[in-house]
Amino acid sequence: METGKIEEYLEMASDAVIAYAPKVIVALLILLIGIRVINKVVSVSVRSMTERGIGADLTPFLGSIVGIGLKLMLVFAVVTILGFDVAAFVGILAAAGFAVGLALQGSLSNFAAGIIIVLFRPYKIGDWVQVPDEFFGQVEEIQIFNTILITPGKKTLIVPNSEVISGVVTNYSEKGHIRLELTLLLGYEESFPKIKSVIEEALRGVEGILQDPAPEVGIESFDTHNVVVAVRPFVTPDDYWEGTFAVHAAIKSALSAAGIKMAYSEGVDLGPIGE
Repeated sequence: METGKIEEYLEMASDAVIAYAPKVIVALLILLIGIRVINKVVSVSVRSMTERGIGADLTPFLGSIVGIGLKLMLVFAVVTILGFDVAAFVGILAAAGFAVGLALQGSLSNFAAGIIIVLFRPYKIGDWVQVPDEFFGQVEEIQIFNTILITPGKKTLIVPNSEVISGVVTNYSEKGHIRLELTLLLGYEESFPKIKSVIEEALRGVEGILQDPAPEVGIESFDTHNVVVAVRPFVTPDDYWEGTFAVHAAIKSALSAAGIKMAYSEGVDLGPIGE
């Protein structure tokens, strides 16, 4: 290659560096400073929304939306400073977005489902919920694409939002209380009024059992060897398991103290029917 050509290319490169270096430096500075400013704005926005009473389930989601919007604006500003045609850039971005959208249809459906959850709020952070099929737990966080649940066994469930809205959502915390579904097998010879009185008295002594609504005690059905007695006390959702264990222990102790015998499905003699 001729020396003159090399010098020409070097001169062209030098001119390009001189022409574009300031733009690149300014663009980088704006990008770095802009990201810091955006993170600060998002933090302040989340804090402001919290102070204004917006729920803790909404603030992370809305903060993410604000951050994404501001970062897109920052990218457009940097592209403009570098001298690119914004219209052409938008066209390229739209085409890329379309291609990415086709590849990430599941993620987009989760995003749309997240917006629906935030708007209609079938549950909030802290609620005990059961979402389609086997997913049960306490809502820890509502993200753009997923809902985070913590099970009673302290397992973390990351449930895609599209699965949440695809079926029935059972919210156990909406009313502020939940009913325990307990049953006892007692002999026909025992007096039901006595049994009911003993159980109701035992329930009044169990911490965490609500008296409004009042506990329900009744005969659920008659089996071949026993009477099936239903015990339906109410507790707050957070006390579900503790209440279940405490009620079982209290009823067993009260029935034992009252001399009431349990029935067994096998090996028992039929006795007279009590009151």
